[in-house]
Amino acid sequence: MAAALALCLPRPCARADGTVGYIFENYRENDGRITVETESGSADQDVGAFGHLSLTGTIDAVSGATPTGQPAPEGSDQVVLSEIHTRRKAWSGNYAQQLKNVNVSVGFADSREEDYVSSGWSVSTLADLNQKNTTVRLGLAGTDDRVEEFFTAQQAFLAKRTNDAILGVTQLIDPLTVATLNVSWGRATGYLSEPHKFVSKSIEIIQNIFLLEDFAENSPGERNKGSVYASLNRAFPAAHGALEASYRFYSDTWGVVANTVEVDWFQHLGGKVLLSPSLRLYQQSAANFYYYDLNDTSITPVRDPTGSGPNYSSDFRLSAMRNVEYGLKLTWSESDRLQFETAYKRYEMWGTDGVTPASAYPTAGIATLGARFLW
Repeated sequence: MAAALALCLPRPCARADGTVGYIFENYRENDGRITVETESGSADQDVGAFGHLSLTGTIDAVSGATPTGQPAPEGSDQVVLSEIHTRRKAWSGNYAQQLKNVNVSVGFADSREEDYVSSGWSVSTLADLNQKNTTVRLGLAGTDDRVEEFFTAQQAFLAKRTNDAILGVTQLIDPLTVATLNVSWGRATGYLSEPHKFVSKSIEIIQNIFLLEDFAENSPGERNKGSVYASLNRAFPAAHGALEASYRFYSDTWGVVANTVEVDWFQHLGGKVLLSPSLRLYQQSAANFYYYDLNDTSITPVRDPTGSGPNYSSDFRLSAMRNVEYGLKLTWSESDRLQFETAYKRYEMWGTDGVTPASAYPTAGIATLGARFLW
C-alpha cells in the first residue's frame, strides 16, 4: 500500500484492465553453495465489472552444495556438504469477485519436483467497513503434499498436510497513514522431516570401540504455529516518498520463537522512477530437538523414523540464529503501460548457539530483473 501511495503521489495512477509480467531472479550463495535461478510469468485480467483473474507460472532450477546435517570432520570446522540438482515447476491461479463491500477470492496452486509434490487451495475475504476506512481480512488455506523419503528401500512418497488461517484488520489512521494488524495460525501434520538431512552419533560396536554412524533426521509428526504481524505505512508528500515499517512475532510447538523487523522506503524520483531501499532483521531460537550431533545425548536414533519420539535434527535452519537482509530496488515506469524493475539484496546468516560452525550458515546475493505491461 505504501508503494502504491508513493507511485500515485505526483500524478494519478492509470487504471489497467489487465497486465502481463515476467521476473527473473538469481539467488546465489557464496563459496559454491546453493544457486537458484527462478523464472516467473504472470497475467492478470479484469472479468466483467467486479471480477479479477490472476495466473502465475514459475520454474526454479536449484543446484550447488548444501549441509547434510553431518558434523565437521575432526580437526576441521567445515560441515559436510552434498551436491543437489533439482528443478521445480509451479503454477497458481486466483479469482476475486467484488460483492458490494466484500471481496471474495479463491485460489489454487500446484508445485512439482522429483521428490516433492504439493497441491494447495485458499479462500479469503476482504470486507470494507466504516465508510471504507477499515478493512477486515479473513483467510483460510491448505496444502496436500507428497514427500519422497530415502531411509527405506521402497523410497515411498509420504503425506504431509497443512492448514492455515489469518484474521486481520487494516485501518486508515489519516489520509497519509495506514496501520495493519494480522493474527495467523497454522498446523502441519504427516512427514515433516527433511528427507535429505542426517544426524550423527558414535555407536559403540564393541567395548570401547565406537563407529560414527549417520541416521535420517526424525522431526515430530505435527507442528502448530502462530504469529502476530503489525505494520505502519505512511506517505510523505513533501518528500515524494512513503515508509513501511513492520514487526512479526512467531512461535511454534517445536520450540522456535522468532522476531522479524522490516523497514522499506519508497522514494519517487521525478515522474518515472521509484527507488526502494529495504532492511530486514530476523532472529530465532532453536527447535527443542535440534542437536549439532547426538554424541552428548542419551538419544538412541531409530532406523525407521516416523515422527514419533525420540525426535532429533541437525538441520541448521532449526538452530538458534540471526540473519539480516538489505537491498535496493529500482522501478522505472517507461509509460503508463510499461514498467521495468531491477533489485539486488544481500542475505547474511549466522548461528548464535556457540556450537554449530559458521560454515553451516550461508551468505547470498539475490538479483532480480522484471518487466510488466499493462492494458
